[in-house]
Amino acid sequence: MPSVSHTLEHDAGAERAFAAFADLGAWWPAEYSWAGDVLEEIGIEPREGGHCYELGPHGFRCDWGRVTAWEPPRRLVFTWQIGPQREPSPDPARASEVEVRFDAASVTLEHRGFERHGPDAENYRAALASEHGWPYILGRYAASLGA
Repeated sequence: MPSVSHTLEHDAGAERAFAAFADLGAWWPAEYSWAGDVLEEIGIEPREGGHCYELGPHGFRCDWGRVTAWEPPRRLVFTWQIGPQREPSPDPARASEVEVRFDAASVTLEHRGFERHGPDAENYRAALASEHGWPYILGRYAASLGA
């Protein structure tokens, strides 16, 4: 199954682009979280093996991925443990993977391995490729970066 790939041009430099992307709380759309309007924090623990997580009220925590490569300022890779119905998927064998590459003038995101999401994988891939998927999410990132 083909991956979903997007490239964003910028003039921020690789270090700033990496740091801005890793600071999910500054730009990730709250409506694309489980907590929604009451989202307290969303983040990526800055190390290989770190969690991608969100925190909500009353101690709510949802881990939705795991960092598999943390290579500032050039590369970040994490599992995408969110299923086709937007449910947490704790089994890493059923997770796709997101790789983000940074250089001085661009950021390239590739989301691959959709087939691991099972029978709804093609629809899930199409949804994340649509204007309401990664293009929307990356638009929020670009705005925070000033790109």
